[in-house]
Amino acid sequence: MAHVTYDVVEHDGGYAYKVGDVFSETFPTHKAALDAAISAANRQQVAGKSEAIQYQDGQGKWHEEQSDGGDRPETEVEDDLIEPPLKR
Repeated sequence: MAHVTYDVVEHDGGYAYKVGDVFSETFPTHKAALDAAISAANRQQVAGKSEAIQYQDGQGKWHEEQSDGGDRPETEVEDDLIEPPLKR
């Protein structure tokens, strides 16, 4: 099962959450960024419908496959003010 971690960090004069190297929008308060990260992590858990998807890999080759809408990753929110990280 895939695992996605949302990290709450200071960013661009405020706070944001990031997944890997990708940042969310900047929020004016730490609480707003934390609430947004928790909301995003929760939404990541919601199953969708199965459907065909297309994507391009790192070498530029296109692929098409059936995506299972119930195959959701495990998520957590990491924040230096929360011990231990919130598991979703």
